[in-house]
Amino acid sequence: MSLESLNTSYINGKWVEGKSQNTYNIVNPYDGSVLSKVRLATVEQLREAFEIAKEAQKSWAQSTAEERRIVIEKAIQYLNENREEIVSIVSQETGGSVLKANVELHLALEVMEEALKFTDEIYQIKEIPSTTDGKVNHVYKLPLGVIASISPFNFPVNLSMRTIAPAIALGNSVVHKPDIQVGMSGGTILAKAFEAAGLPKGVFNVVLTDIDEIGDEMLENRHSSLISFTGSTAVGRHIGEIAGRNLKKVALELGGNSPFVVLSDADVDQAVNAAIFGKFIHQGQICMIINRMIVHQDVYDQFVEKFVERAKQVPYGNPRDPKTIIGPIINERQMQKALSLIEEAKKEGIKVALEGKREGNVLTPYVFVDVDNSSKLAQTEVFAPIATIIKASTDKEAIELANDTEYGLSSAIFTSNLEKGEDLALQLDSGMTHINDQTVNDSPNIPFGGNKASGLGRFGNPWIVEEFTVTKWVSIQERNRQYPF
Repeated sequence: MSLESLNTSYINGKWVEGKSQNTYNIVNPYDGSVLSKVRLATVEQLREAFEIAKEAQKSWAQSTAEERRIVIEKAIQYLNENREEIVSIVSQETGGSVLKANVELHLALEVMEEALKFTDEIYQIKEIPSTTDGKVNHVYKLPLGVIASISPFNFPVNLSMRTIAPAIALGNSVVHKPDIQVGMSGGTILAKAFEAAGLPKGVFNVVLTDIDEIGDEMLENRHSSLISFTGSTAVGRHIGEIAGRNLKKVALELGGNSPFVVLSDADVDQAVNAAIFGKFIHQGQICMIINRMIVHQDVYDQFVEKFVERAKQVPYGNPRDPKTIIGPIINERQMQKALSLIEEAKKEGIKVALEGKREGNVLTPYVFVDVDNSSKLAQTEVFAPIATIIKASTDKEAIELANDTEYGLSSAIFTSNLEKGEDLALQLDSGMTHINDQTVNDSPNIPFGGNKASGLGRFGNPWIVEEFTVTKWVSIQERNRQYPF
């Protein structure tokens, strides 16, 4: 799979060069080397993709469950057969470790396998009792139409596929815009898979472009029935405003400030093991990443000491080295955000327990301790290997601190009392809570999503079926009805 073959948009079953005068270099964030040069698609090409998707969806909606299942199975086969090359591209393009790239592809394949289970959900009759004599009520789930899909840079294969596979399985068509920084991993590789699988032309379209070229067309196009977006809360609010004005459905998975709560009765060693993984995987560039470690005062010093020692030992450097865990920050803008946050925290007098450093585009672990939960450091979604540790005096205070954020995506509680852990989990205002584990968890058969400013809607089977279909009531009057006038 040559990188040169992955730099064009895929519209109406054809690989097409962008018509913009502007080009974009997809680079390896570790060394800045150019992986591929893309000529950007124009807003006119995007509109064309929506027109084509609208027409293609009409026939795809009439395909059989078996036809949809076969296409997804063949796409799975393609990704498996090309696994080694795909993992290499994902690692190079995202700056993620080989471990992370393998995990990401595995998650995407799980999403596709799960989608096979609900290809027959549409057009199934559900009979509902009627209060009207002689009437039969049938309720159907029908394809929604065209899904506008926008995915981020951090886990582009998985976070794209969790929209694309269910949409296709349920008889919808898709116009997909991956983050151009990872246009191959998040877009064209997936298009190659569905092309090889024989998906009818126009059902899945990938447009390689950026916001300067297309503005809000992905959001405002009259043919899109739902906007599926994973990314920042700020952008999510913008999407929500436009979608609301145009009465479009949304599936928004947005920012996070995930708390990792360690209670006084926790197994500290295991909590540290979990925290190291949940803070530093993919250099902290995950919406679910542990953002705040809230530790009971009884075990605080012990936890801090052990966490800092482990953080010092996390391997960093070139992601192509299989031993590397911490690779590069995705771009210079994100690096400067992280460095600015570090400097501000220091100026505020927040204690540094482990001083990191910048080496090229890699930022090594920083650990701040005795952090005030109201500080900018604690209240900011940190997309970097910067750990924040906060002391709580009681279990009650730990939960209050955990909830004291505008976000509510993922969370975790460590305790030896599982019953207490589950009771407290229900008090955490987040879409997901993991007891005796870290915050970065995903599965295709759970309700994945957040509360508050972390989003709207849920991914995962069967919740995604409700999101990506429209419910239709058909009543049949089998005996003549007597009307009052």
